[in-house]
Amino acid sequence: MTRRVVGLVVVLAIAWGGLAATIALGFTPRLGLDLQGGTAVVLTAPEGTDPELIEVSVDIMTRRIETFGDVQEPDIAISGNSTVVVQLPGVEDEQRAIEAVGQTGDLSFRPVLAVIPGEFGPQRGTNTPGIDNETGLTIKDDINDNAFVLYPADFGSQVLLVGPAGMVGEDVADASPVFEAQSASWAVSLDLTGEGGDLFAQLTAEAATFPLGDPRRQIAIVLDGLVISAPQVIPEGGITGGQASISVGVSEDSQQEANDLAVVLRYGSLPVAFEISAVQKVSATLGSDSLQAGVIAGLLGLGLVAIVLLFIYRSLGLLAIVGLTVFGSLLLALFGLLGELSGLTLTLAGVTGIIVSVGITADSYIVFYERLKEKIRDGYDVDEAAEEGFRLAYRTIVTADTVSLLAAVLLWALAVGAVKGFAVALGLATVLDLILAKAYTRRAVGILANTSLGSGGWFSIKGAAR
Repeated sequence: MTRRVVGLVVVLAIAWGGLAATIALGFTPRLGLDLQGGTAVVLTAPEGTDPELIEVSVDIMTRRIETFGDVQEPDIAISGNSTVVVQLPGVEDEQRAIEAVGQTGDLSFRPVLAVIPGEFGPQRGTNTPGIDNETGLTIKDDINDNAFVLYPADFGSQVLLVGPAGMVGEDVADASPVFEAQSASWAVSLDLTGEGGDLFAQLTAEAATFPLGDPRRQIAIVLDGLVISAPQVIPEGGITGGQASISVGVSEDSQQEANDLAVVLRYGSLPVAFEISAVQKVSATLGSDSLQAGVIAGLLGLGLVAIVLLFIYRSLGLLAIVGLTVFGSLLLALFGLLGELSGLTLTLAGVTGIIVSVGITADSYIVFYERLKEKIRDGYDVDEAAEEGFRLAYRTIVTADTVSLLAAVLLWALAVGAVKGFAVALGLATVLDLILAKAYTRRAVGILANTSLGSGGWFSIKGAAR
């Protein structure tokens, strides 16, 4: 009995305390476009576009939007073979949304003038015009001027002071990943245009005047204000002939890194010329109304379920109502935590999934309680009926929840867009239902069975079984 009480207290503390902790830490669920308002842009690639190029474009757009400002949680998904749907919660300016996903960006090759270890520039906190006061990086990078740009390298982030561009992306005719047998490492082979070859020869010749190992011997390859590579010039006198090789290294991911770098160099920024098929704007007011309607619907449904459970199952119904608060607390805490850790967004479809999950959890209580009532009618003591009833009911609960879980997995794997939000909510709720059936329901009913509400009076377990 004592172990049951301690276990029940632990479950309640985890559920209610976990929800309070996530709220206190600010880990509230991230709201999607339909609940917060914002802009959705539908992009269509030319027919026959290589799927790999669309995936690369999505990666580039994601990196760009992450620095867009007030976009809390962008959602970029490939739909079908040639369509990309970009959802930007919080962005109601359609022109800004279009610029975020459709601009060509700047790819440039620039001399490195200095290297500052860490993620912050030396002018951080100095209120210098043109410099972000919090990061010390150049706010709007001009390829014709010096700039402080971030280089998030594997060996540790650096801030590079780079000079004006000596060559731009249009000067690269082709780029391809190659495996250099002599050094047993991956590299990117560059073929330059005629003008690009002359510019690159001049750029690398200037860098080669510095000693090997000097940061000023590096050439920074900058895309959209972010350094994607900063190789050092090895040959004395620079690189001539209209061809060059950029060494990537011998790490486990070097082949993929070489391929990604080659794609960026070959295509500049976005490798696909997308056509903007549609721009949909959702106002913050409409999003707020949708959220309010969803919350009201959920509370009304929960209230009706509570009334029915109390009327039919009496004291057991009271336990079920407490159990639903435990279930809801854990589900909201999970959405908040996953939103912070992995960017999970709560959409209107997700709210619908949560409402549906209340029915799934209520079904589990009903299955158990009906089994318990049957055993009491068969002559079992209330405590024994609770144990035997749960043993039989849990098989049914597992079977039903397995079907729901499989449905959620299939929806997630096969569907696109908002349906995925419904699948996530359904899947999380189903897993929680299986856990709480043993962790909360079994313990709570066992404890109740050994009190006066087990067998005495109309409101008791035995009273509900008559």
